[in-house]
Amino acid sequence: MPIQETKLIWRNGEMIPWADATTHILTHGLHYGTAVFEGMRAYETAHKGVCVFRNREHIERFLYSARVYRMDMNYSLEDLMQACLDIVRKNELSAAYIRPVAFLGYGEMGPASRAAKTEVAIAAFPWGAYLGEDGMKNGVDVAVSSWRRMAPGTIPAGVKAAGNYLSSRLVSMEAKEKGFAEGIGLSHDGTVSEGAGENLFVIHKGRIITPPTASSILAGITRDTAITLAKKLGIEVVEQAIPREMLYAADEIFMTGTAAEVTPVRSVDKLPINRPDFPITRQIQNAFFGLFTGETEDEWGWLDPVA
Repeated sequence: MPIQETKLIWRNGEMIPWADATTHILTHGLHYGTAVFEGMRAYETAHKGVCVFRNREHIERFLYSARVYRMDMNYSLEDLMQACLDIVRKNELSAAYIRPVAFLGYGEMGPASRAAKTEVAIAAFPWGAYLGEDGMKNGVDVAVSSWRRMAPGTIPAGVKAAGNYLSSRLVSMEAKEKGFAEGIGLSHDGTVSEGAGENLFVIHKGRIITPPTASSILAGITRDTAITLAKKLGIEVVEQAIPREMLYAADEIFMTGTAAEVTPVRSVDKLPINRPDFPITRQIQNAFFGLFTGETEDEWGWLDPVA
């Protein structure tokens, strides 16, 4: 999906013109993948104006990811949360995808470099449904990938680092080249992990089942949202390892992520799911989008008003 440019980008504490947000070709992050990031959304709500969704939780994870890779951050949680609000407001956006990124900059080569300074930037721009409006309504077709996700003890799957998404690129490209909307990666032990950029939920006999963090998943914030909303609706949620064949027995499957939001899956490897009307998925989907219409009470304080 092409990037829609806006006017400004927040970089190292300043608002600068979009076209000026450049960096040197010998930037450490470009050569060694030393970058961490977040994907966030701002929504135009019916009752609180434009709001950044789960601003605090995203920035907490952003700082955690930087800490794991020993990237010094000179900005507090509150500084970065405010910058996310400011970039949406300054660009006069009513809805937006927000991309905070921190990376090691120019100054020293070598994987273990401690002299390269951390650069921080936040961009915001319009972005629609990642897997398409039709996919949101009617479900998407997915395929299990031949590529495995990283095993525990290799690189930290629970950190939102740029290099982790090399695996996602392979998973997604393989699926799209075969005509599917998205790919599903398996974990190191052959059980189901996650989509290329989405967490996965399987519904079987009224229960929602989702892989645990030990299955090489990123414990997504939208995933946590879906789990919280499901429990609020009285639906049982179980975290357990999922064998591949369970996907083919599913009554329903849905995927979550900041980009994908809550998207139903209608088939896996060309085998249709058993309930194409998605009754439980629709409950989760309606409760999620109800946060922005006011139909779902935001009792968790997830909406952070921009104005």
